[in-house]
Amino acid sequence: MDGCPRWRATAAREPSHVPGFEHHVCVPATPLTPEDEAILQLEGRLIVGHTCKVIVLDRNAPSLSALRRRIAERLDAVAPLRVRLEGAPGRMTWVRVAELDLHAHVVEAPGPPMEPERLHEAVGALFAQHLDRKRPLWRIEVIRLTSGEAALVWRLHHTLADGTTAMRHARALLWDVPAERTHAPAHAAHQLHDDRRRRSHFASFFAREFARTRSPFDGAIGETREVAFARLPLTSLHGAAKELAGATLNDAVVSAVGGGLRSWLEEHHGHLGRVRVKIPVSLHEQHDAGNADSFFFVDVPLEHSDPVERLRAVHAATAKRKAEHDAETMDRLLRDLRSASPRLAGLCERIERSARAFALNVSNVPGPQEPVAVCGARVRSLHSIAEIAEHHAVRVAAVSLCDELFLGFCADPAIIPEVAAMAHATERDAEDVVAAGLTAR
Repeated sequence: MDGCPRWRATAAREPSHVPGFEHHVCVPATPLTPEDEAILQLEGRLIVGHTCKVIVLDRNAPSLSALRRRIAERLDAVAPLRVRLEGAPGRMTWVRVAELDLHAHVVEAPGPPMEPERLHEAVGALFAQHLDRKRPLWRIEVIRLTSGEAALVWRLHHTLADGTTAMRHARALLWDVPAERTHAPAHAAHQLHDDRRRRSHFASFFAREFARTRSPFDGAIGETREVAFARLPLTSLHGAAKELAGATLNDAVVSAVGGGLRSWLEEHHGHLGRVRVKIPVSLHEQHDAGNADSFFFVDVPLEHSDPVERLRAVHAATAKRKAEHDAETMDRLLRDLRSASPRLAGLCERIERSARAFALNVSNVPGPQEPVAVCGARVRSLHSIAEIAEHHAVRVAAVSLCDELFLGFCADPAIIPEVAAMAHATERDAEDVVAAGLTAR
């Protein structure tokens, strides 16, 4: 088991590789949590509810049958991947699947091997496809590349896992050494016990988090998705951020993405200002669940052409929100509201999801600190793709692997054309910060 209390297992060890059908075990169904229900309600014709991990393996990538055997051997260790939805909307439950058809969940892309330069096109097309709700909500497509490498495109529904949990699932299901170390979430969990201070804090919190803003990426999204990849040096970027601004790695990522946005906006809009970024914060140390995160907002000043000035501004903003524990406050507020007034909780959640609240979501999830492999094939890169939302036409997700950060950009190309240019500009901005850090030493 993965530590998540929602998933109920049976003592029996059923086979996980029987093709052609899936049926559930007769055990008590588990009701969906309010968080699950909220995620499902967001999904629709234009919005998919999953995240996507793009795992590029070395030239000795396993065969499809070998990969299925690996997953079949380990599937019982990742209980959420064995459950599917059952029931009508509003009354859905999780039911455990006894015999899971891996021929439907782990498949090879048809056609000849693909040029590596076109991988982002295939990922974008797959990402836009909804998962089959009649089955457990995950699927892995194996795409062979002309370089001899292979990409595992793993779509995993957000009701089963957030970014941190997905990395834990990858460790248990895919990596050759399941016990390998990962970065620990770095956040403090403090409680404010003084009522007067709490009331004052809530007042300033609402002023920061629910202020009105204007998004340059606000538009009616369609069904098409375009993705792009970026790669940043982790250790050197972190060192430069600390040297230049006393900033964190997360600050550097947000600031570099700001540089990418600035370059793209200069080319396509010609208007620069401040862009409000939503930053998810993992709360897994406080909540033992598949999805355990909160967020805060930060204004990124795009008028700064100097990446170091922008980095310092971002660090000052995030430091204030961390000092005031805004992410924990948001988590506590929404949980309390769901208990006291679901209607008011729904209103607050609609406000914080609106384009008036923020323009862009940038997440950063810790991945493996050391090299990992799948069936003997080394993982060369690991990107995460997260879904955009209504009136939020672009989203950025970062995940670390060893000494590198891998960024995935997801956009509606009708609103954000040439998202690859935004990704490349993000890389250049990070390179400029690293160079400035070396000069300052």
